[in-house]
Amino acid sequence: MSSENEIKEMVKEKYAAIAEQSKGQNLSSCCGSGCGCGPVEFSVMAEDYSKLPGYIADADLALGCGLPTEFAQIRTGDTVVDLGSGAGNDCFVARSVVGATGRVIGIDMTTPMIDKARANAARLGFANVEFRLGDIENIPIDSDSADVVVSNCVMNLVPNKTKAFAETFRIMKPGGHFSISDIVLQGELSEELRQEATLYAGCIAGAMQKDDYLKTISDAGFVNIAVQKERRIDIPNQVLARVMTLEQLRDFKRRGVGIFSITVYADKPGA
Repeated sequence: MSSENEIKEMVKEKYAAIAEQSKGQNLSSCCGSGCGCGPVEFSVMAEDYSKLPGYIADADLALGCGLPTEFAQIRTGDTVVDLGSGAGNDCFVARSVVGATGRVIGIDMTTPMIDKARANAARLGFANVEFRLGDIENIPIDSDSADVVVSNCVMNLVPNKTKAFAETFRIMKPGGHFSISDIVLQGELSEELRQEATLYAGCIAGAMQKDDYLKTISDAGFVNIAVQKERRIDIPNQVLARVMTLEQLRDFKRRGVGIFSITVYADKPGA
């Protein structure tokens, strides 16, 4: 088994377990289920969806790191695709904007998540929202289909981000755009610090440097790339102190090195 396949199987196993948990259970641990970390007082990644139109509490498992649908410039009648749709949280928010003439498609590679999302949609009677089992590196959607793509804290879990963004480009209509929230790094983190941060702040082992992440998007062919929102993921001093001296900790804070949630916008060239 290749290392990429091993990573995918680990992610599948982790999120299959999370699908069986409540939002409260996920909030009571640093990164949901299966990351080998102890409980914390709050989720350091997730943001509050509850004030957004279309919010469905049963679909919110507190797994994101941003609010991409809030920034996605979705319009009535659009076809929206959510990559890594989980229990359907962003899909249901998007549905409230696209209206009866629009369409929303959620893609997730974890069967229990797809089952949970479909059950939510069926219970709510949402006929224009569908969920497909699939891989972001091989998205089960026709080319030039989506007006808007959203994704929330999923690309950092994908082993081959170059292929994932190429697939995102393929499924978007010319002139379409995306808004993607994800975890990136700024500045070099020591291996010891990365391990501590991963244990505390979630499964960030696949996070790229911010500049490299934006370059991957550009290399896929996207234009008008802009960071719509940026937020530092705060790691408590007592966690940092496990691998840093007091002077190193002060220098770390001063240099702005760390883990960040960013929401990125980009266009696909065309009409």
